[in-house]
Amino acid sequence: IQKNDFDVVLCDVKMPGIDGVELLERVHAIKPETPVVMISGHGNVEMAIDSTKKGAFDFITKPPDLNRLLITLRNAIDRNNLVVETEVLKRKVAKTFDIIGETPAITKIKDTIEKVAPTEARVLITGENGTGKELVARYLHDNGARAKHNFVAINCGAIPEDLIESELFGHAKGAFTGAHKERKGLFEQAHKGSLFLDEIAELPLSVQAKLLRVLESQTFKRVGENTEVHVDVRIITATHKSLRQAVQEGKFRQDLMYRLRVVPLFLPPLRSRPVDIEILLEHFIEQGNTQHQNQILTIDAQAKEALLRHSWPGNVREVRNVIDFAFAIGCTNQLTLDFLPPEFNEEYTEPALMPSLHHAHSPSPQSPLKQPSQPPPPSTFFSEKERILSALQQCNYHLGDTAKLLGVSRATLWRKRKQYNL
Repeated sequence: IQKNDFDVVLCDVKMPGIDGVELLERVHAIKPETPVVMISGHGNVEMAIDSTKKGAFDFITKPPDLNRLLITLRNAIDRNNLVVETEVLKRKVAKTFDIIGETPAITKIKDTIEKVAPTEARVLITGENGTGKELVARYLHDNGARAKHNFVAINCGAIPEDLIESELFGHAKGAFTGAHKERKGLFEQAHKGSLFLDEIAELPLSVQAKLLRVLESQTFKRVGENTEVHVDVRIITATHKSLRQAVQEGKFRQDLMYRLRVVPLFLPPLRSRPVDIEILLEHFIEQGNTQHQNQILTIDAQAKEALLRHSWPGNVREVRNVIDFAFAIGCTNQLTLDFLPPEFNEEYTEPALMPSLHHAHSPSPQSPLKQPSQPPPPSTFFSEKERILSALQQCNYHLGDTAKLLGVSRATLWRKRKQYNL
């Protein structure tokens, strides 16, 4: 068992040397995922219960019924396969929430997270939009003692001010107009797990006072109720704003800020760590290759230069969107400029298809998009949508040929087709 993997172990209870129950314990110490079926000619309820408590998959008395034995074996093997599949999925999910980067700043963040995750310390994550604040929050949860319980996330800036208290703490039936039944809030949903409050700087002052009380006592009252509700929740918060500035402006409580930022984590923008850009591109391409039928194997020199030169105002989220865009418009084998969004093409100007007139002249093969020197007669006016549709029909809906006919990139054509629902 130490040297090999077995689908299932059939083990007698009474044996010379050591008995089956001791062997069961030693098997589980070495390979806890291996199902063990105990067999005994002296079966009784106490022995069966004891074996099950110590991890036996099933307990069968001698002489075993063949059908019962076959069913038990099938169930044990199915369970073992399910355990293996679950572990594979867990590894895939863990990889999805990996923090990607090799610069000293990212390495330091990873080290801090590894130390903080197993603790109950509250963490305040700051950084620009798209730097991966929720990713870090999930990583903290998944690598902590609460990983088996819920991770609940809310964007405090996305909920109307008059509903945020009910969203967080729940409400009683009839507490306000539209409260037709009792509802548990996010704090109760995150009980024994983690609650991630994104854009915490947007939380109204009235709700900040109630949050402060929860942090101090782990209790609160639902909206419209007087009964205290006790919860055990780890709070992780994030914001792209300066909480200190919000405190100075009277928009955020200073005492709450200090309770939330026990461990402050700053995520640097992508433009300050250009070394990580290529690593992130490869990471998202690898992810995309497992999710799409088309595969991207390489990035050509021009596309790579454009990608590395880009300032990435949207940070890591923008990198992912660029790669998703390439897969969406059918990039295969090599990622070229044609498969990047328009802003990566130096010659790109907006608008790409229509001149400044409200209507354009009917396209000609020689110069499909040239603006006429004089406004054409009304009978020859064409809308942009009609011009694209006409070109698509001429090219039998082949995107590459249509883009050449119109004199635009495939990316621009793809965007215009989505715009006009063609």
